[in-house]
Amino acid sequence: MRLFILSLLLFLSQGVFAQQATIAVAANMKDAFTEINTAFKAAGNPDIRIVYGSSGNFTAQIMNGAPFNLFISADEHFPIELFRRGKAIDQGVVYATGKLAIISKNSAGISLTDSKSELIKVISKANKIAIAKPELAPYGKAAIEYLKAEGLWDIAKDKLIYGDNIGIATMYVVTGAADLGFTALSLAKSTEVAKDTSYILVNNKLYEPIKQRMVLIKGAPREATTLYQFMQSPQAKLILQKYGYSTP
Repeated sequence: MRLFILSLLLFLSQGVFAQQATIAVAANMKDAFTEINTAFKAAGNPDIRIVYGSSGNFTAQIMNGAPFNLFISADEHFPIELFRRGKAIDQGVVYATGKLAIISKNSAGISLTDSKSELIKVISKANKIAIAKPELAPYGKAAIEYLKAEGLWDIAKDKLIYGDNIGIATMYVVTGAADLGFTALSLAKSTEVAKDTSYILVNNKLYEPIKQRMVLIKGAPREATTLYQFMQSPQAKLILQKYGYSTP
């Protein structure tokens, strides 16, 4: 009996240590994080489970007990809120600062420039303008801040269509559901998006800095902690910079 119990405890402990880490990653990070994860595995680390979505939705899910171990957010507010509510081990770190871009569907015949008068013409011509839901996604919030600061809100507001995250909003433009949209520079530069769209950078003085923070959730396995550390490495920072992010 003693041998059986010892064997059972050994089996259970192996199951705990073999637990696959589950990572919640903001949608704007998809292309950059895919490359980071490839480098992470090339360094001899195990596979991790990755889920992409909006920072707001992830926060609600974690608050309700979703089994995420590391939250790589698109902003600072949501991770800090998780810490305040006792879900994260600390306030985490800012790993990158994102940049907002406007993209247009090439087949729509829209030529993007950063001239306000030309943007007025572009917005007036567009059928729909895609953004991420501002209450869920920091890039959607930044898009609205920009439109209001630039005096474009009144001509744009009735044309807006909302995606649950920045990836969905971007795909509205790629598929032609919208002629125009706001996205993360990292997504605008991705191969899948760039082949069908053009983009311009938005003046970053017209919206609050998009500081992207990550936090470890309490009880995270070793693999999640290792990835958290890897995200702060020079190798990961070079990848983030390649996709248009600024890094600490």
